[in-house]
Amino acid sequence: MKIFNNPNVNKAMQIYNNKTTEKLGNTKGVERPKDELQLSDRAKEYQIAMKAFKNLPEVREELVSEVKDNIKQGNYNVTGEEIADKIIESVIVDRKI
Repeated sequence: MKIFNNPNVNKAMQIYNNKTTEKLGNTKGVERPKDELQLSDRAKEYQIAMKAFKNLPEVREELVSEVKDNIKQGNYNVTGEEIADKIIESVIVDRKI
């Protein structure tokens, strides 16, 4: 069945088209208000923080090389307490996010 050849569908489309043009009216030469976007102060701070974060290197080479040197020299000693503190710290940060 072809719905576009149906006379009832054609009438409905004509009514719909007439209604949409009535709502719009004649808009030639009429100046419309421009869209505006306003960011909150918090959103602006977030934007600044994200730009700074994106500028950070993915790997902090100076820290990596320092740890590598300490491991090679046998000076890299980490206690279980330090490991536990970092694990707890990461859990707290994850909850805030």
